[in-house]
Amino acid sequence: MQETLSPPEYARRLGVKHERVLGWIKRGELAAINVSDSGRRPLWRIRLEDVADFERRRSSQPPAPKPTKRHKGRLRPGVKEHF
Repeated sequence: MQETLSPPEYARRLGVKHERVLGWIKRGELAAINVSDSGRRPLWRIRLEDVADFERRRSSQPPAPKPTKRHKGRLRPGVKEHF
């Protein structure tokens, strides 16, 4: 069986409130499994594989390298530049 986390466990791991994790689940941003056997209140479990996917999607990308400045060479006499 795969290891899972409850929303409060995952929230503690991230340092956020468990309501935020439940919001991600409700909006479909974070996949979770409802293991409740009753039709009432859901009992969510989050697979570690889904945690990794979620974190990969939400991680920031490294900044793109800044373009290098091109220095204009001197124009030959009599040559005009048009922009």
